[in-house]
Amino acid sequence: MEKLTAIIPTGNEIHNIEEVIASVGFADEILVVDSFSTDGTYEKALEKADRVLQRKFDYHASQKNWTIPQASHQWILLVDADERVTPELKKEIQTLLKNPPKDIVAYWIGRKNHFMGEVVHYSGWRNDKVIRLFKRDKCNYQDIYVHEEIIADGKVGKLENKLYHNTYITMDRYLEKMNRYAWCQAKDYDKKTGKLTAFHFIVKPFWGFIKHYFIQAGFRDGVVGLNIAFIRSYSIFMRYSKLWLLRKNRK
Repeated sequence: MEKLTAIIPTGNEIHNIEEVIASVGFADEILVVDSFSTDGTYEKALEKADRVLQRKFDYHASQKNWTIPQASHQWILLVDADERVTPELKKEIQTLLKNPPKDIVAYWIGRKNHFMGEVVHYSGWRNDKVIRLFKRDKCNYQDIYVHEEIIADGKVGKLENKLYHNTYITMDRYLEKMNRYAWCQAKDYDKKTGKLTAFHFIVKPFWGFIKHYFIQAGFRDGVVGLNIAFIRSYSIFMRYSKLWLLRKNRK
């Protein structure tokens, strides 16, 4: 069987660290890269993981691209702290690594998303997938600030089983996360967005709500779907507000 390194990026994830490490316990190496957590994440990772590195957080793609070459093994499974490898996914990965196809260098993995304690079936998250199993020397992340994805030098396959994903802790923490993402998105959008107008501050947030709640059937997720649609609208508005501030402060 091909050997596997599991990479877990962390930053104040004490509520997640033990469970996520346990879910990748089948890996030959568990490598945690911590961005100088202050809540005990680093100390707990030292107890549970094979290796723990620390690096000041810049942005997600930078952190992951720095960590990937540190892996001891060619195959990497990268799992965020709020994700879990299910027993079914574990078995599929182990079977695959016994004799991986020579021409495939990475694999898409779907995510079963949870929000506010409920499974999200619609709301634009239905077909959510990420590349998380890949070859160390054939893949790296796009150098963007948010929503980065793997660039693969070769064919990409798809696994059948999904990651468990629960990004929600409390509403306050989730909105705090969305605000951080908005700052990152502002930097990405700075290069491709022209003059900011009412279109960016009114039309695009309104369309974000319509898209998630009606077109992508968020209403079928009940109260959870309504919250997701409103938060999506809010995050779009904040993206352009922070872009406006970014440009204003640069003058």
